[in-house]
Amino acid sequence: MDINIHSIHFDADKKLINFIENKVNKLIQYYDNIIGAEVFLRLENDQSTENKIAEIRLDIPGSDIFAKKRTKSFEESVDNVIEALRKQITKHKEKQRGL
Repeated sequence: MDINIHSIHFDADKKLINFIENKVNKLIQYYDNIIGAEVFLRLENDQSTENKIAEIRLDIPGSDIFAKKRTKSFEESVDNVIEALRKQITKHKEKQRGL
């Protein structure tokens, strides 16, 4: 799977990039036809503490799956996005099987 990570308004460190790659690669155990992933990390310039946004778009045959979450840390945002994508992947697989 091809994973592209884009950090907007800041530079992501290697530890964060490795964390994201490990989390995204774990999605393959739920659906092995994932072609690629686009990860966008955004740091909003507002006054709230929840200003870290993670967006992930998975490229799968037939459609794309997208999730976006906003929390206090990028790690928490990525965890929440991965969980949302896992649920969407499960629903997508059920539709394919006709359940």
